[in-house]
Amino acid sequence: MTRTKIALIGAGNIGGVLAQQCAQRELGDVVLFDVVSGVPQGKALDIQEGLPVVNSDARVTGTNDYKDIQNASVVIITAGLARKPGMSRDDLLNKNLEIMKDVATNVKQWAPKAFVVIVSNPLDAMVYAFQKVSGFETNKVCGMAGVLDSARFRFFVAQELNVSIKEVTAYVLGGHGDTMVPLARYSTVGGVPVTELIATDKLNNIIERTKKAGGEIVDLLKTGSAFVSPALSAVAMAESYLKDQKQILPCAAYLNGEYGIRGYYVGAPAVIGAGGIEKIMEFKLNADEKRLMDESFQHVKTLIDQIKL
Repeated sequence: MTRTKIALIGAGNIGGVLAQQCAQRELGDVVLFDVVSGVPQGKALDIQEGLPVVNSDARVTGTNDYKDIQNASVVIITAGLARKPGMSRDDLLNKNLEIMKDVATNVKQWAPKAFVVIVSNPLDAMVYAFQKVSGFETNKVCGMAGVLDSARFRFFVAQELNVSIKEVTAYVLGGHGDTMVPLARYSTVGGVPVTELIATDKLNNIIERTKKAGGEIVDLLKTGSAFVSPALSAVAMAESYLKDQKQILPCAAYLNGEYGIRGYYVGAPAVIGAGGIEKIMEFKLNADEKRLMDESFQHVKTLIDQIKL
């Protein structure tokens, strides 16, 4: 029996954590691809040599040849430039677009049936570009953003109330950037809305910190951007697909009229199962939430309209 193959495109910081997590959880055998010779091979060997410690039989290989991703069930793409201090995610558009076009062409050739999770920034535009170039069905392509943004929101809420993270649920919708929409009204602690537990001014501060959380890490690191939290978030999406868990995970999904948006990838709660993005969960938004969602979408649309695909 052939084991599931997970292909990771990009062997930078996120790619390395992805490979380690997928292998440690034995989600499948991992192929780590990068254009830089030696880097994917070295990271793969390091991870492989550590797996006996955690009793994992997964195989991890590094490669500079796209043909080694052949027939992968899941492809997670992190290829592209990372943010540096003073940069927005949008600043990466043109450089990462050319990289994404090349990646999409090769994934289409070697792993045409894969479920594809994109992490590269600017996220919503990169997902759109991949789908257009590859021609993949829209339900088999999505972007990792909402899982991470929601996790950050959950962490800040749990920290504020000094409660277990397990008690906190949260949803962040919209584009992956400063216009994202944390839905406080639909976020709960022990089933109670956070709006009833945290004072409005403190909650607004948490929402603002969530929006700027990626930049906060960039400013601290100086030479890169977040990599552990994005990797863990992408793995959660891949695992829900591979195990048909049907988790509701906020992600950049193709909207076909939901939230008044059609034909674009925007952050929304999605059911991820063996069929890929199986369903978009449409929450009823109040007037303020709808306005923020519309503003976020317009920002995404402005970026995507520059791509001209």
